Formats: sequence, structure tokens, C-alpha cells
Amino acid sequence: MFFRITLLLSLGMAMVAPPVWSNHVDQEAFAEALAESLAESPRWLALLHVNRGTTLRSRGRSYVADQNFFLSADGRHDPYAELVATHEALKPEGSEARCAYPARYRFLSEALGWQHDAPFEHCSEYLEWRALMPDERVVLVFPAAYLNSPSSMFGHTLLRLDGDESDGVWLSQAINFGAEVDASDNSVFYIYRGLAGGYPGYFSIVPYVTKIQDYAHLENRDMWEYTLALDAEQRQWLVEHLWELRDIRFDYYFLDENCSFRLLELIDVARPDTGLMEGMRLTEVPVNTVRALEDAGLLASRVYRPSKAVELDRLVAQLPADARRLARRLADSPELSASDEFQAFAPQTQRIMAQTAYEYLRFIHRKRERDAEVARRSLALLRLANSLPAPDPVPPIEPEAPELGHATKLVAASYGQRENNEFGEIQFRYTYHDWFDNSTGFLRGAQIEALNLRLRSTESGPLKLERLDVVNIRSLAPRSTFVKPVSWFVNGGIERVQAEGRYGLSRYVEAGPGLAWQAGPVTPYAFLLARVENNSAWDPLITSAAGASAGLLWHFGHATFGAGGSGYYLTNDEYRHRAQATLNVPVSRNNALRLDLERLAVRGDADTEFRISWRYHFD
Repeated sequence: MFFRITLLLSLGMAMVAPPVWSNHVDQEAFAEALAESLAESPRWLALLHVNRGTTLRSRGRSYVADQNFFLSADGRHDPYAELVATHEALKPEGSEARCAYPARYRFLSEALGWQHDAPFEHCSEYLEWRALMPDERVVLVFPAAYLNSPSSMFGHTLLRLDGDESDGVWLSQAINFGAEVDASDNSVFYIYRGLAGGYPGYFSIVPYVTKIQDYAHLENRDMWEYTLALDAEQRQWLVEHLWELRDIRFDYYFLDENCSFRLLELIDVARPDTGLMEGMRLTEVPVNTVRALEDAGLLASRVYRPSKAVELDRLVAQLPADARRLARRLADSPELSASDEFQAFAPQTQRIMAQTAYEYLRFIHRKRERDAEVARRSLALLRLANSLPAPDPVPPIEPEAPELGHATKLVAASYGQRENNEFGEIQFRYTYHDWFDNSTGFLRGAQIEALNLRLRSTESGPLKLERLDVVNIRSLAPRSTFVKPVSWFVNGGIERVQAEGRYGLSRYVEAGPGLAWQAGPVTPYAFLLARVENNSAWDPLITSAAGASAGLLWHFGHATFGAGGSGYYLTNDEYRHRAQATLNVPVSRNNALRLDLERLAVRGDADTEFRISWRYHFD
């Protein structure tokens, strides 16, 4: 109580010129009102990570799930009680609590006019850590999606703290927020716990070069780096608060309270005036974090860092087909450089071939232990490249930045006909992108859809469920002379299909591996298909099937055309096949016109369907 009265009196004296109080009660009441105002200030709420209506859970209380973070027993629910307890703990000279809460100390000392010459001189561990933390620049890093890795298809975000510009990024520190996952969890349990907040989440600080190694080299993910518009004092707020979050537990939710969301909270501590945490968020996709910072005027510049795979592709693209094949063989045997076949190429082309072979060796051995034979070949190729004249430099082509892509949710309205029956459809997709959507800012060939719902109404019937894709992931990873990835897909949900001569709902899961290739803007592909289905028209609870599909994608400009067919044979002696063609034409960033033509057949009984849709993406 003594400290609480001290705080109130301090506020009354520090924040306003003292009036002539009519009595002590008036003075205390006025100071209490100021203290309550301070407890509701945006920066104090940001320091406590209080949910101000940004997500559905934990409204009005802190997101921090660790009581060690709070100095008051009611601190998680009561910012005023935490303010009073913080004042009590930090005010005394030499307080040990100051060593744990440097940002809170700054907040109170500025608000109350505390004048302490060296408030942390007894905090040796903190001072040592602070001296090692660079703070000349704060950068948001966005490792983009990576084909064949479903966990990466939404991208990721982390922060980078840079020191002096002359140091480059070698001494920079990466700030990451991630879930502590139990490796023994199976996939189903992993998804459940991730959606239900069953994993703890922690901030971590590691050398940034390890993140480059992880994302750009090992996982082949392009990286986008956005320098944040924060001045020296704002950067100091952020770094000091990071110290307060050491080993502090949050609950990790895949959809909203995830890595990107926590970084927004951290930046909100530095710039609580931007309104970053205002407005309701049902999900937090990493690219939306970039957009939120851009909308708040917090992005000062942008840098693109290509992955090793992209760097290799750039070299390969400069070579004709026969030179590519020889470069591949050169990687296995640098001695081929003495052959007539190699010498027949122009010296500049020979250099690109040697560089290509060298980069290929580094690419395929990036996850392996150092090998003496590989080291010998790498050195020989490097010497060969350096002995040859350099060609004219080819300026790198920077892809369109991810924040320029379409929004992540979708609604669509369609008109169509199946044989002579007209129908109308409405569609809602919770997230995120399919093969045919505008590819600006997205990785071509990558598709991830969740909760994709289509409802259909005919002239003679009410609105009915036509299709629900719970999850639909497809990855087209083209094969080349140098890399031989396997494409794949997995799809599960409910669809209306023919069985026993009538259309009905079927619950299904299907998946399979495949191959894809790249021929200019065209990507041909083929998949094997395995399916299990629950259909009320058939007696077995589960009917399995096997089949295959093939087709092509053709990107021209921002439009995409696709055609293909699929068929599978069910264990009850039924078989279905489908041929389809789709054309998607964007008319703006978030609007597109789509045409679909399908031929659906069951044992030769086929229906043809045409559909035209207006599609609108939003967040």
C-alpha cells in the first residue's frame, strides 16, 4: 500500500503542474486517475502484450501464459495492478527487478521523471548482453514459400538486428518466435495441438548467418528483407523488451497467434502509435504481416536474397541444352574440361559451365558432411572458372515481392450449366492460393487451400453443398538436368460425385506422388493417385481406389491456363474419370475472371459442365 500511494503521488507530481489541492483526498483521487490513465497507455499495454481486441481469445488480458513475466498475481488480467507492482519493484535504488525489466524501467522513469544516473550498474548480466546486441537497424525477414515443403508454403517471418553497416550481416542477430514441438507427436496430434494452442512458444535470438544457412541454403527459400523505419530510441525499446521476454512462455496457435503475430507485438512496443495491433485478426499469414507494416509506413526499404536453387537456375538459363548436359557431367568429372567437346564452346560459355558445375556440387551436397572427393572437384572447377574470361554480366531478375500478391481469402460467384441444367454457385475459401490464381508474389506450382467451400443452387432445387476441401495441397516441382524432385499432392474433404446413377456427397482423402517438368512457360505433370472414399450409396464403409492424372499449366502474363485429365478405379468395380480445362484471367490484384469446363464420367455415363466465375480476394 505504501508503494501504491507513492506511485500515485509520483504521478500527480510528475505529470502535471501541481494545483493547489483542496485536501489530501482530492490530490490522491486525481493521482489515481492519472495512474489508471498510464496503465491504459498503448506502450504499457504493448509491454504487457495485452489483447486489445486483436484476436478472439484472451481479450482484455495478456497473451503471456507465464506467471514469471508478471510482478502482480493479477498482472495478466489487470494492467493497473501490474503497473503498481512494477513501480514497487523498480523504484528502489539497486533493485534486482530492474535487471529483469529494463523496458518497464524506461517506461516508468520517463513517465515519473526518475533521475537515476546509472540505474543498471548492478545488472552485469544484462549489461553484458546489451553490449553484444546490435541495434543500428531492425529488419523484417520473410523467407518465402518452398516447393515440396507444406510447412513452408505460407512463408515465415523473423526480425534481424544489424550493427554497423561495415559488418554486413555476419554479426547480425535473428529474432525468431517459434513453437516448441514434441517430436513424438504424430501428424494428426501435431495439427490438433497446433490449432488448439497446445504447444508453448518462445522468442529466441541466434546469429543471423545460421538462418541464411537454414532458409536460403538448406531449404532453398528465397528471402526478402525489409528494413523497418525505426529511430534509435524506438530500436532501444524493442531490444530492451526482448531481454524481458527471455524464457517467457506464450501459447502458440498456428492460425493466428503465431510467429508473425508475435513479431507485430514486438514492433508495437517500439511504435505503439501506429495502430499495428488494432483491428480484428482471424488469422495471421506472414505475408499479411509485411502488408500491415507497409500500411503503417514502417517499411523503409526492401532487399531480395535468392536461394541457392535460384542462383543455380540463373546460371543454367544462360546455357544451351548441350552445354547444360556437359556442365552436369563436368560436376562429376572436372577433367572433361580438357576434352574437345568442352573446348568447342566459347571461353565465356566454358566459364558459365564451370560455375554451373561448381554451384551444382555445392547445392546437392549442402546437407551432407564434407567429402574429400567433392572438395577436390569443387576446387578444380573453381580454378577452371577463374582461369576463363568472364562473360558480360546478366542482371538478376528479381521476382515480384510477396506483399504485391492477392489477398489471402476468397469469395466467388458463378453461373454454370451441367448438360441443360443451369445453376448458380457461391464459394468461400478461407485461405490461400491455387494453381490458377494470379501468381504475382506467389510461387508458381504451389497450391495450398484450406476450408474451400462451394454451395450450388439449381432451378429445381435449394442451395446444396457441392464441395468442401478441408485441405488441398499440390506441389509441382519441375525436374531438370540438375535436380530431380518428386511432386506430390494431398486432398481431403467432401465432394458431390456420381454413385449408383445419382449425384451424392462423398467423403474422401486422396494423395499421390508425381513428376513435373518445365518447358518455358508450360509445366507438364503426371501423378499417381490413391483414394479412400466413404459414400452412402455403397455398402462398405470405406471404398478404396487407385488411378492417375496428367495435365499441364501454362502461365502467360498473369493469366494461367490449365488442362488435364484424371481417372481412378474403385475396388467395388466402379471407375470414374474427369477431363477439365481452366482459364483464370486477373483483372486487378484481387479480382479475376475464371472459366471452367469439365467432363465427368462414370462407366461411360458422362456429364459436361461449364462454369464462369467472378473471384474476389480479400483479407
